[in-house]
Amino acid sequence: MVHQHSSQARLSPSSYEEDIALLLAPRLAYFAGVARHEHVTRAAQEMGVPQSTLSRAIVRLEQDLGVVLFARKGRTVSLTPAGRTFLTSVERALAEVERAAESVQADADPASGKVAFGFLHTMGSETVPGLIRAFRADHPRIRFTLVQNYGEAMIERLRAGELDLCLTSPVPDAPDLVARRLDEQRLRLVVPDDHRLAARKRIRLAEAADETFVTLEPGYGLRRITDDLCAEAGFTPRVAFEGEEAETLRGLVAAGLGVALLPPPAVARPGVVELTVTSPRAAREIGVAWLDGQVDTAPVAAFKRFLLSRRGHLLPD
Repeated sequence: MVHQHSSQARLSPSSYEEDIALLLAPRLAYFAGVARHEHVTRAAQEMGVPQSTLSRAIVRLEQDLGVVLFARKGRTVSLTPAGRTFLTSVERALAEVERAAESVQADADPASGKVAFGFLHTMGSETVPGLIRAFRADHPRIRFTLVQNYGEAMIERLRAGELDLCLTSPVPDAPDLVARRLDEQRLRLVVPDDHRLAARKRIRLAEAADETFVTLEPGYGLRRITDDLCAEAGFTPRVAFEGEEAETLRGLVAAGLGVALLPPPAVARPGVVELTVTSPRAAREIGVAWLDGQVDTAPVAAFKRFLLSRRGHLLPD
């Protein structure tokens, strides 16, 4: 009865779950050790703590729970039925904590840790595989979790702690992020090979004001750049289709559905002609971003240094 009174005095009903977790967590390993040995002195010796500390921890644990976990018989103890029930869950919880600790330690290992890296769809065929291949020449055991997505989605995942770094465009400007410009990629006006402009090599974007465009969906960085360039050229593009992949758009251009402003393809695609845009200057900046104040593990720090060293040489020739 005293146990129940003591526990109730310290645990507020409004925050019981939070309080009980904080109170119990440091004592669970002590409880499991005593249960394993059924002897406080031997458990204290194995765990390297004073016997008095261990005894007080067990008493406080029982007080916090309001349940007797051990039957005392001289210097030995044995689990009560409630103690045996509790031990099953405690051992499971401690094993899970141990697995979690091993996992984060493995991810932070300088030689074989993990980097969670995001990148744009348009960088997935050549740029990112080339970067990882070059990085792993000196760090062969570093592991990657790769996420391919559009810019805004990757920024959200950075903020959620799901990514360590991401390659994105435009280069973000936000107070909670650090971003560094790495390279620039020229954009081309892609037209069908039987289009009235297909014989040209260069074009002013204003000459495409009457064309129908196929573009990426709103929220994609390339869509924002397309809209901005068209506005600078003096028109609002008439959009026939909004997609999620640049190569899908290139295929739709080949099918005659419209024209598109796109970065160069990894492999030349039949059915289209790619024109250099002379005015306005059509290019997109590509940069790497991470969360401000983020403490990098050794693998993340190494990959970040590698990316920054590629400034001006990020993209394949």
